[in-house]
Amino acid sequence: LADPARPAEQRSGLAAAVLDGKVSRTAAELVAGIVGLRWGRSTDLTDAVERFAVIAEVASAEAAGRLDDLEDELFRFGRIVEAQPELRGVLVDHRVAGDRKATLVAELLEGKTTPATLRLVTEAVTQPRGRSLERVLAEFGRIAAERRNRLVAVVRTAVDLSEQQKTRLTAALSAQYGRSVHVNIEVDPAVLGGMSIRVGDEEIDGTIVRRLNDIRRRIERAS
Repeated sequence: LADPARPAEQRSGLAAAVLDGKVSRTAAELVAGIVGLRWGRSTDLTDAVERFAVIAEVASAEAAGRLDDLEDELFRFGRIVEAQPELRGVLVDHRVAGDRKATLVAELLEGKTTPATLRLVTEAVTQPRGRSLERVLAEFGRIAAERRNRLVAVVRTAVDLSEQQKTRLTAALSAQYGRSVHVNIEVDPAVLGGMSIRVGDEEIDGTIVRRLNDIRRRIERAS
């Protein structure tokens, strides 16, 4: 389907034949159009189709007024997986069948999250395509944030923030970056106090742990 040596019409026709009667007419036409474009690598084609699918789920959540819920749920599930190595081990084990993983995800999330979250997490778990689970979830979260052209800030604190504190922090970060910022709170007792904020590749570390480490390094250098 991504072979540039084949005519675009042939590739699009093949995609339409493969999908005929298996997906909606709109989805089949969209994929046929994507396949007709020129792709340098087959993985680029796969990435593009996946991105369109994620955007469709995000748009669905937005139409239902649950885009914030979707972003929060993707982030929280990622943190749950990180905190439970045994669960993560099952979800990323290539020897475990995809339908078994999908069943496990459904048992964990069905009725507790938005339908879009359940579908996206199931996709991330069953179709990683060589990527880590955390990377796929983060990518899906970024696409959701892009829907409103906003950044995602991961804030680590020793204790959870109140809604008022979260609102003030969101407003301050939005003003600093000149665009809307979605804040995800990660509670980590190891922080001790203060908070660290990561926006993309930029990190602002104002935790007590960071200050203590700085003091320790200065002492070691002085001695």
